[in-house]
Amino acid sequence: LKRGAQSPTTLAMATTTAPQRQAILAPSVAAVSASPAAGDLAVRAFSSGLAAGAAECLTLPTDVAKVRLQVQRIGPEGPQYKGLFDCASKIVAQEGPGSLWKGLAPALVRQVNYTATALVVYEPIRDTVVGEGNTPSYFQRLFAGGSAGSFGIAVWNPAEVVKTQIQTERTKTLKMIPVAKAVFKTEGILGFWAGVGPNVARSFLVNAAELGTYDEAKHQLKPYLGDTVFTHMGASGVAGFVSACTSTPADVVKTRLMDGAGRAEKQYSGVINAFTTILKEEGATALYKGFVPIVTRKVIWCGLFFTMYEQIKASLK
Repeated sequence: LKRGAQSPTTLAMATTTAPQRQAILAPSVAAVSASPAAGDLAVRAFSSGLAAGAAECLTLPTDVAKVRLQVQRIGPEGPQYKGLFDCASKIVAQEGPGSLWKGLAPALVRQVNYTATALVVYEPIRDTVVGEGNTPSYFQRLFAGGSAGSFGIAVWNPAEVVKTQIQTERTKTLKMIPVAKAVFKTEGILGFWAGVGPNVARSFLVNAAELGTYDEAKHQLKPYLGDTVFTHMGASGVAGFVSACTSTPADVVKTRLMDGAGRAEKQYSGVINAFTTILKEEGATALYKGFVPIVTRKVIWCGLFFTMYEQIKASLK
């Protein structure tokens, strides 16, 4: 531009009316106002992924024990594992300490991505259900949490199929790629969604209890403790216990179906058949197999995850 000349934008602004100027600036204003929302989504995704990865690494041994307890059958000599600590000690003695972290790679793939997905969509779902300017009820928080978790796990079910098969193998250590190839060779792409029905049901219950209960408990504790680490720890403990109580039966059915994915002989034909067969052959208490490691893991996992998530998120904002 020559000295004294005005830019096209300046000329346009000078020769237009106020409504026209508003129309010219609208796209820029919209972009600026949208950026904080996009930034908040990125912060929540990164914070939840990092916190989920750390919590998963620290609590995976209880998950391995839980899976072993859920798939074991009681023979004439009684169960192979008599409880959480007996199971963990026998795994270490017979397979080595590293076996307590069997399936770590697919567990991280599943947990980091699934949790980040659920945390990113939870607040938009909650706010849509509640409406602008309204305080969500506990039921609305439960529904939003369950919906977010169901969506996340439906996408990342393949990682859980691979993880389950690695964890149930007793004689050798399996790797992700060979297991995935075996599932695909036997059942095709649909084999990676084995047990997706009970897994979605379980994830609805788990995330309704975890996200919804945590959000509600934090809301109730804030007036007394403030938005502090004590509030986060207290709310996460409540969320973990409620989650374990509500989700264990669906978790047992899900584990049984995933354990059979890619195998030549199927013990169960589907969700309903698995549920009724377990009740008929093993009794109602079989639906709560692995409850002690589940509740132990849930309370510890939720405590680690939500506390780290809140701290990381606050430090990034």
